[in-house]
Amino acid sequence: MKCQKGDWVQIENVVLPAGQRAATVPEDTAKLPLIMRVNGFLQNDAEIGETVEILTLAERKLQGKLIEKEPAFTHNFGKPIKQ
Repeated sequence: MKCQKGDWVQIENVVLPAGQRAATVPEDTAKLPLIMRVNGFLQNDAEIGETVEILTLAERKLQGKLIEKEPAFTHNFGKPIKQ
């Protein structure tokens, strides 16, 4: 998918590879890499999968692998707790 400069996109980076996580994390977690995902505005035209630079809303420039164009905010706080 072709993305253009200025598009709202999401990038990812591996912060810590599997095996280099803290000794205190659960065993199943330690088997996975620690991945950072960040949204921002694409600084150059690119295709999904390429290494790109973005400008975040906090005006930070970051580089990473382009993984999504126009990412949706899908997080929530879960279902209400019954009292």
